[in-house]
Amino acid sequence: MSGTVLFAGVLMLVSGLLEVFRGIMAIAKDDIFVTTPQYVFRFSLTSWGWIHLVIGALVALTGLCVLTGMLWARIAGVFFAALSLLDNFLDIPYYPLWSLVLIALDVFVIWALCAYREPERLPRGPEQVPREV
Repeated sequence: MSGTVLFAGVLMLVSGLLEVFRGIMAIAKDDIFVTTPQYVFRFSLTSWGWIHLVIGALVALTGLCVLTGMLWARIAGVFFAALSLLDNFLDIPYYPLWSLVLIALDVFVIWALCAYREPERLPRGPEQVPREV
């Protein structure tokens, strides 16, 4: 596993857990959230809480799979990080600083998963080894 994949997996775990905590705070109707009366994507605070909780759990679980080196997890990780990024962008008016931090983490995850390259393998077998003259 390369360093960028390890970096992405750990960031996915951290951002997924932050997203889950944010969802729990919203479901519990914490008064730390800002209300905006005329926001286009306005849902109830409980609805946003469940959205964050589900997406956060998916990101964290996918991060665990990324750490185990699964190819499908790297592909799903890009998708779920992009979904989390969009979710946090739409939720900026409710908790701006937390949203911006999670957007930054999601950008780093997408970069790290997309920058991964398979390591080059050495040739095996006598027909592929150059002979000395």
